[in-house]
Amino acid sequence: MIERVLVVDDEPLMRNFTAETLRRMGKEIVTASNGQEAITRLQQESFDLIVSDRKMPIKDGLEVLKTAKSLHPHCFVIMMTAFGSIESAVEAMRLGATNYLIKPFPPEALEAAVAQCESQSRLIKENRYLRDSIGLPQLVANSPAMKRVLQDLEKIAKSQASVFITGESGTGKEVIAGAIHQLSSRSAYPFVKVNCAAIPETLIESEFFGHEKGSFTGAHIRKTGRFELADQGTLLLDEVTEIPLSLQPKLLRAIQEQEFERVGGTRPIRVNIRFLATSNRNMQEAIESKIFREDLFYRLNVVPIHLPPLRQRTEDIASLSQFFLTRFCAENHKPEKKFTDRAIQKLLAYHWPGNVRELANIIERTVVLDCSEQIDSEHLCLEPISPEKPKEDGPAGMTLHEVEKRHILRTLQESSENRTKTASALGISVRTLQNKLREYHS
Repeated sequence: MIERVLVVDDEPLMRNFTAETLRRMGKEIVTASNGQEAITRLQQESFDLIVSDRKMPIKDGLEVLKTAKSLHPHCFVIMMTAFGSIESAVEAMRLGATNYLIKPFPPEALEAAVAQCESQSRLIKENRYLRDSIGLPQLVANSPAMKRVLQDLEKIAKSQASVFITGESGTGKEVIAGAIHQLSSRSAYPFVKVNCAAIPETLIESEFFGHEKGSFTGAHIRKTGRFELADQGTLLLDEVTEIPLSLQPKLLRAIQEQEFERVGGTRPIRVNIRFLATSNRNMQEAIESKIFREDLFYRLNVVPIHLPPLRQRTEDIASLSQFFLTRFCAENHKPEKKFTDRAIQKLLAYHWPGNVRELANIIERTVVLDCSEQIDSEHLCLEPISPEKPKEDGPAGMTLHEVEKRHILRTLQESSENRTKTASALGISVRTLQNKLREYHS
């Protein structure tokens, strides 16, 4: 969306007329009375649109246009002139102007030109995020539980309801969320994903809602948040239970009202977003332990989807394995391969703590390292299944804090210092694990 506009004109009447027309459209207006003043503004601030006169006594409009496109390549420029000619219009368009208006023009002409810029801005945003978003995956399901999920997926996607997807890490929650977006009426609009566990607590509000220039130390320019980027599309709150409790009331209001303010801002910004959320936690426990607000959960949990772990849907293992094998052979420019019966039996016997993500990683590793025509059991590097033995956490009388510390550090050691794997094994987020380790280190 176009919000901040710089109006450049040395004629006060025309400058005021243009600025007032744009203000009625809800735009934030900054004015400059000559080209040099405009260039100084452009060097200090960012704008979504520049509306500039072609002929001015100090630094003409083409100089403003060149500077604008050099400093802010994605901003739009509309040129105005009372001396219209084909040559000057062609020159302005060649330098990057979006439109060209001949003075005097009615308000409707300016409004139409701005609407054209907004339409183009929306298309650019959509293309960028569609390019980066995951495509509609081939969803493989032979197990009854996953078949039920896929049977309802199209009906869920066609609605506008919020969806809450739960399941262990690696079960495919993000893949299902991507499929919902791609099957929905919003598929031509942005699919914006936020990994809530990966954003530092001090920055998460700015990531969601954006911030104004100067709103805090280090905010040198205005930042557009994920909510704003997802306008008209879908916003995925991945691992939503890792959002700090202090921010959850503001998030709840933004979801309910479809309205928010940037950090340091005073003007409300309205959006139209479909929300998807995921979590690998037990939500009842998260609510009871005051990690996650109950009202926010019910606002997001309009349509619940639970993805069972791979060990509970063994019917999917063989077909998923062949799907990944075909895919990774193609990606690595290798002839298509097949599994032997012994290899399939080994895959079926494994307990898959990392679920579908672990299965994909193992198949890819096998394709990259093995040159055989067939994948046999000895080619698959799987940890042997062994019965777990009870482990002593420490002598009787230890504090719970010390027991927890020993357990976390031992799990980290057994995971070869892999923090993501450790957090998954402990059933906590990576950020919680990092906080614990900092605490132990201090």
